[in-house]
Amino acid sequence: MKIIRAANELSPGGRQICLAIGFFDGVHLGHQQIIRQTIADARQHDALALVLTFDRHPNTIVAPDRVPPLIYSLPQKLRVIESLGVDTLLLIHFDEPFSRQTGEEFIRSLTREAGTIQSLCVGANFVFGRQRSGNVPLLKKLGGEIGFAVHGLAAVSLDGQIVSSTRIREFIRAGDLDSVSQMIGRPYAISGRVIEGQRLGQQLGFPTANLEVTGLALPPNGVYAGQANVGGKTYRAALNIGLRPTISSGSQVTHAEAHLLNFNGNLYNRELEVEIGDKLRNEKKFASAAELREQIALDIAKVASRS
Repeated sequence: MKIIRAANELSPGGRQICLAIGFFDGVHLGHQQIIRQTIADARQHDALALVLTFDRHPNTIVAPDRVPPLIYSLPQKLRVIESLGVDTLLLIHFDEPFSRQTGEEFIRSLTREAGTIQSLCVGANFVFGRQRSGNVPLLKKLGGEIGFAVHGLAAVSLDGQIVSSTRIREFIRAGDLDSVSQMIGRPYAISGRVIEGQRLGQQLGFPTANLEVTGLALPPNGVYAGQANVGGKTYRAALNIGLRPTISSGSQVTHAEAHLLNFNGNLYNRELEVEIGDKLRNEKKFASAAELREQIALDIAKVASRS
């Protein structure tokens, strides 16, 4: 998948464009339906399948007091979109000048710069542009004028529940990770850049990869069994999410630290994705570092024994 950052960078080679637009946090079943419809249109018309998304949640600019925690980091979102078979992704930098465009201005600018759009696919309730001035009726009006078809796809339901990023965040916070996995159509995982820590895990004899998870939706604090893929090889992992009360008393900063079993190597500054499985225990404060070390050894033994 080719990633571009401006519509005029697109090189369709004379082909028309089939376009999907959305923020696509979590790339859940509803998002997948939109993207797969776009790909199907592109194959039918020998066109380019293009997904347009943003590098940050729009609320970061237009409503900074209402920015939701994200299901996926940006690199994780892009990897999942690529796995669906998209040809090109247009990653828009969402900033204050961009936010001032009306919905109509945005679409007209896009059609001028990108080339001939054959179809445009969004969710039925999709709104965009300054003061949420753009919606499916506007897209259909512009499509009739400019000459592109519009798909406004209804939300997907699973077991009688609408699949949405908001509901998925609620399930994550509640620790219902099975429901999360069902709604995103793949095992739930968190992903972040491995950052320098205090090397406390190494001091305890169990080196950990500290993930940058600021701004992400996270499950309840505790220790989880998991697995991570590094260099094409899968490693079992013990993942601790929480405040590290034994060694960081009083801290309110949530950490996500993964110990990869039988792994030797340097992960600093690499993006690491950890699939989260069963919760092994709640986080607790131990009387001493020695007691914590003993419990970590038991946690890792549980992870190693799982089939």
